[in-house]
Amino acid sequence: MTRSLWSWRWALTGLSLLGLALSAYLGWHYLMGGPVIGCGGGSPCDLVLNSRWSAIGGVLPVSGLAAGAYLAMLVASLFISPTTETSVRWLAWRAMLVLAGAIAGSAVWFIVIQKSVVKAFCPYCMATHITGLLLAALIIWRAPGHFYESAGRRVSGRVPAIGMVLLGLALACIMAACQVAFKPPAVYRTGESKQNVSEIDLRAVPLVGSPDAQYIVTFLFDYNCPHCQQLHLTLDEAIRHYHGKLAFVLRPAPLNTHCNPYIPRDVNEFADSCELARVGLAVWLADRGAFPAFDRWMFSFESGDRWRPRSLDAARAKAVELVGQVKFDAALADPWIEQYMQASIQIYGNTGNTAVPKLVFGTRWVTPRQEDTDDLASILQNSLGVPGP
Repeated sequence: MTRSLWSWRWALTGLSLLGLALSAYLGWHYLMGGPVIGCGGGSPCDLVLNSRWSAIGGVLPVSGLAAGAYLAMLVASLFISPTTETSVRWLAWRAMLVLAGAIAGSAVWFIVIQKSVVKAFCPYCMATHITGLLLAALIIWRAPGHFYESAGRRVSGRVPAIGMVLLGLALACIMAACQVAFKPPAVYRTGESKQNVSEIDLRAVPLVGSPDAQYIVTFLFDYNCPHCQQLHLTLDEAIRHYHGKLAFVLRPAPLNTHCNPYIPRDVNEFADSCELARVGLAVWLADRGAFPAFDRWMFSFESGDRWRPRSLDAARAKAVELVGQVKFDAALADPWIEQYMQASIQIYGNTGNTAVPKLVFGTRWVTPRQEDTDDLASILQNSLGVPGP
């Protein structure tokens, strides 16, 4: 009996510690904003962790709630030993059953969200969810004997174990309802640099909008970045919202150490980012009239319901199709490409060195996570200080 008790209790403790470690690490990442090991920008892991579903209302990280639940589970498990006073042991079992229901319900909710809404899976999140489901299954499996044994005859019929689990499931449903009901703010990161973006000849750089526009915003991007693709889709609508008074300077800031010294380490998702940026700038140099078509194509959907970055070979083929091989090769060898790209990367380094997409206006910058044009307009006016249309 004692050996059996300790064998499953060790499993209970181990799963609780694992869940606590994983959720605490994700919570720390959310609060500090640093990169998650093995999850580069634009990866499935990054898509999940930077989605609206990683927090409640964009304020309270769900990983923090998970860490609290696993910590409570770990503490409660210390008081289910046969040597513990019966009333305390019964209370500990009640707490664990409620937590088991909450953890299992939350795990199912976030697995569904990743599958159906984000359409990407975060390995860290999935490991946490699987740990939670195993932990909940273990507790529910062991509960019938130990819960009623701890309760004793006097209270065994008052609050059955299944009621405690259902209460936990109800808490998970409340959390899910809060996520649906409370829309997070449209700004992910914001700040102010020590210097303005240098003035440039707007007729000599890639631009979305008119070079005669009254308000010029710098758009730092990477052709492999899903968040950049989402923002890019709203640029034309924002310009129409401003009645042509707004334009965006396109500044590639590849997230790869081969051309960007501000990137701490390379990830596979951005292996071709430097070359893709050069291809795009070469198209602009070779034929400015063809560049908008290339730029839209790079950020357009090829098939399915999820955007996927274009491969380097496909981008080169598209460039040659639009401007011709001879003009493309000549433009690609022009030193202006490297000069412009390095100037763009310097802006990236001067504005927080955090992520892309990034919008810069004067000394103010912001990393947005807008859902529509109204969000973008709000960001431009309230976070960047761009006057209203």
